[in-house]
Amino acid sequence: MTERSDVLVIGGGIAGIGAGAMIAADASVRVLESEDAIGRHATGRSAAIFILNYGNATLRALNAASEPVFENPDGIADSTVLTPRGEMLVATHEELPDLEAYLDGAEAIERLTAQEAVDLCPILRPELIAGAAIERDARDIDVDRLFQGYARLLKARGGSVHCDAGVGAVERSNGTWRVTTAKGDFEAPILINAAGAWADKVAALAGVTPVGLTPFRRSAAILPPPDGMDITRWPLIASASEQWYAKPEAGMLMVSPAEEDPVEPHDAWADEMVLAEGLFRFEQAVTMEVTRVVRNWAGLRTFAPDRTPVVGYAPEADGFFWLAGQGGYGIQTAPALSQLAADLCNGRTPSLAAETVAALSPRRFRAN
Repeated sequence: MTERSDVLVIGGGIAGIGAGAMIAADASVRVLESEDAIGRHATGRSAAIFILNYGNATLRALNAASEPVFENPDGIADSTVLTPRGEMLVATHEELPDLEAYLDGAEAIERLTAQEAVDLCPILRPELIAGAAIERDARDIDVDRLFQGYARLLKARGGSVHCDAGVGAVERSNGTWRVTTAKGDFEAPILINAAGAWADKVAALAGVTPVGLTPFRRSAAILPPPDGMDITRWPLIASASEQWYAKPEAGMLMVSPAEEDPVEPHDAWADEMVLAEGLFRFEQAVTMEVTRVVRNWAGLRTFAPDRTPVVGYAPEADGFFWLAGQGGYGIQTAPALSQLAADLCNGRTPSLAAETVAALSPRRFRAN
């Protein structure tokens, strides 16, 4: 039996579920997920913090557009999915150029002295801090509430999710995309490629030119908090050159090496040597000794060559819609990108600025 809909989405992460939920207000939607549950990969492994100044100019525009939805997620959650946290960058003398580059064009961020930085995070070594800055309005995102809210909204609007539906073949005929899966065949005139690290592979199956996406592994470890310290109100702390970052996490301390190691798409796990090296870098910046790792994990952050998401119709394939390459920004840009996908797929003028829409379009990878 073949299921038919107006829009077919490949990928059950925050990108596919969020876009599906918004599109379903005006069209019938089916979401295909290869795993046995949605949100298995990057979505479920995010550091989950909203940072207005994180990313390039296009990403900052998406962050700004997403913020009102996080603060008032009407129809998705019953109240804000944000809680106060703050993000603090610390720089050694060698990292000062990195700090200045980050601060260039940044909004609502203030410089700190070394002592002010230590007051916010007492384990930092003040003698190593040549510069520091904080975005006090950075906030933790309740990813599960956001994600499950989008999933409920999708279903409430008549959409459906099909798990264990790995894609076997993709073809287009007579204006319709047909996707063959272990759960049967699905057809729709619009096919959204929200397959995350696998998005280029899905494109190749469909006969669409890949855009050059690269998945990068990023690891994290959960550590016991420093003895005798209440870390609840500490901000996220990161080295300005992204050698490590740390943040409170459910009473423990999450530390990441902030690595970007290119890998093939897979169910990622932490590399023990990479994790150990990152924890060593963290130890050099603080007075805390790492004596035990409670648990660790890794996820994939998938980037296009210009590190900007790829969102829009493929110029060479009617009805093939890219929603990929979100990198490390997928959760905090999800509201804006979900709305953009809905606007474009339902034939509306996007609410985002035209220059932002153009910067996201896959047309930027095609020669004039």
